[in-house]
This record gives sequence, structure tokens and C-alpha cells, in this order.
Amino acid sequence: MAETLTIGKALNLGLRRAMEDDAKVVLMGEDIGRLGGVFRITDGLQKDFGEDRVVDTPLAEAGILGTAVGLAMRGYRPVCEIQFDGFVFPAYNQIVTQVAKIHARSRGRLPMPVVIRIPFGGGIGAVEHHSESPEAYFAHTPGLKVVAVSNPVDAYWGIQQAIAHPDPVVFLEPKRRYWDKGEVDTGATPEALFASRVVRAGDDVTVLAYGPMVKTALQAAEAAAEEGRSLEVVDLRTISPLDLDPVVDSVRRTGRCVVVHEAPVTLGLGAEIAARVTEHCFHSLEAPVLRVGGYDTPYPPSKLEEEYLPDLDRVLDAVDRAMEF
Repeated sequence: MAETLTIGKALNLGLRRAMEDDAKVVLMGEDIGRLGGVFRITDGLQKDFGEDRVVDTPLAEAGILGTAVGLAMRGYRPVCEIQFDGFVFPAYNQIVTQVAKIHARSRGRLPMPVVIRIPFGGGIGAVEHHSESPEAYFAHTPGLKVVAVSNPVDAYWGIQQAIAHPDPVVFLEPKRRYWDKGEVDTGATPEALFASRVVRAGDDVTVLAYGPMVKTALQAAEAAAEEGRSLEVVDLRTISPLDLDPVVDSVRRTGRCVVVHEAPVTLGLGAEIAARVTEHCFHSLEAPVLRVGGYDTPYPPSKLEEEYLPDLDRVLDAVDRAMEF
């Protein structure tokens, strides 16, 4: 059955369905119970599933993840909500030294089906520590899968697939897109979780994005079309592992590639993608792979964030530079 949902509501329904399907799914986080989370993603779930399955935790991110490790060892599927991206760092040690490694450390005897939900990125006028893009830290850590959704369909299905996955998944939610709407067929067969997707076909330049930047890339493609340029937009959907086959196919046709993300450019995901695209498409490239991202500064105060975040004009400027080669 198809219905129109926001990304936030799609996540709520996806969590609900996962909890209905598996009694071992347990949600944990700050204010996720009675309040329903600061973004209301868990609204109503404690009322329907009880305080033992939707657990309001103390303000202790390392404790949340440490508890999740123990629960996963006992057969549960913990889903941890980190209230804002900048708050994940107190739990960073648990995530990269325990959650990511226990499966390998135990030679496969101990699965670690932990999902870590993180509202990430800027654009909501928040204060310090509320607008970070920490994806590269986790994508760099073997043992972790990293997913970044951009639309309600992937939010609904992706959260269920992440919970069902046997390995730990860092699930990044674009907080400034929580209220974007789209049609979700809850009876459909979902796409694979770890696969990228061409979301707009084009011939001149391949634009790669994920999470909140997918919408910006699509807006840039609309604007470029008015100037007679055809951009192909690829939603990476999963940051680790990277599904680059559709990317390689696209770049070999267009000969040009622009990578867009909110995180600072230096040593960000765009650097890895540029290296891989260059390796696989070297003889097809008409221009170097260009990157558009945040500046190499701490995330600015909210009144300046529009100057920091990549926007339509900065994407189009990179497209222009790629076309000039």
C-alpha cells in the first residue's frame, strides 16, 4: 500500500515494523520514550511496546553503546539513537574498538547486530555540536557499515534492513530533510541496502551525493538543464561499502565527475571516491574528479551555516569547471 510520508514518519513506521517482526529489537536513547525523541522519530513506540523495549537512557552515549554490545552478545538487536551527530564522539571508543571489532575478534562466533542511528549534517540553525558530518570516521573503520538515506522510501526500508543485518550499521539520517515527503509503497520489494542508484539520468557530468546533498544535486541538475547541460545524479545511499559499479558506468559515459558532501573536503569521502573513479575511469575522464564540500573549519554558528554548506551555486560552479577542461 502506497502512502505519502515524511522521512521522519517513514523511519518511525520502519522501526515499528521491525519491532513487530522481531521481539529482540530494542530501542535505546536519550528522550526517545515518553518524548518520542527530539525529532519525534520514536513517537508512540514506548507507549505501544513498553519501557523494556523503548528505553530512555541517561545522558551517557558511551554507556548506551556499551550496553548495546552486551545486549547484542545475548541475542538482542539494539537500535541506539544518538540525539545529535556531535554527541556521538563520547561513544566513539565503544563503536570503533568494540562494536566494529567483536565479530572479527571472536572469529565470527559473536555477531554484533547493532544499529546506531545518527541525525547528521547541518541546515537547521542549530548550535555547536548539532550539525556535524562524521561519516568519514566510521567509513574508515573496518567492521562498520555506514548508510546515509536521502528519501522516505530508503528511510522506511533501510532502517528495517539495517536492523535485520548481522553486522553493525551506522545509520545516518539527514536531519534537515526529516520533513521532506515522498510516496512509500510499504508492500513493495525493497532495493538492496548496500547499493547506489542513478536518480536522474544525464550525459554531460556525473554528480555523486548522499544524504542531504542528494536533493541539492537534483536541484542543480534542474538548473543546469535550463542552461542546456545534462547532469546524471547518483545517490550513493551507502558510504561503506561503496557500490561504485553504477558510478563507473556513468563516468565512463559522461567523462566528468563531481562529488558533493557536507563534510570538510580534506580527507573526506570525496577524496576516496575521486581516487577510485580515477583508477577505474582514467582513460574515460575528460577532466579531474572535482569535490564540493564543507570548508576545512569547525562548523560555523548557525547564522553563517548557509555560507558553509554546499549549495546549488557551488555545485554548478564545479560543473562549469569540469566542463571547461
